[in-house]
Amino acid sequence: MSSPNTVSLSGMTEGEAQEFHSYYLQGMIAFVAIAVVAHLLVWFWRPWIPGPDGYASLEGVGQTVTSLLPMLA
Repeated sequence: MSSPNTVSLSGMTEGEAQEFHSYYLQGMIAFVAIAVVAHLLVWFWRPWIPGPDGYASLEGVGQTVTSLLPMLA
């Protein structure tokens, strides 16, 4: 077993490494959440896979958005 003051190759002690890891995970979760919301908003604005008639056939997108928003809340 190593003592609490043992420094690893990264130059951090075990406690510092765990603290850094927790902050890293929090930042990563926030980034992914923001990215998912941004992608959903872009999808609602202009889906990446249009209908058979192109984007002109997407007149019912407003109905889709209103039906999906309660599930996101």
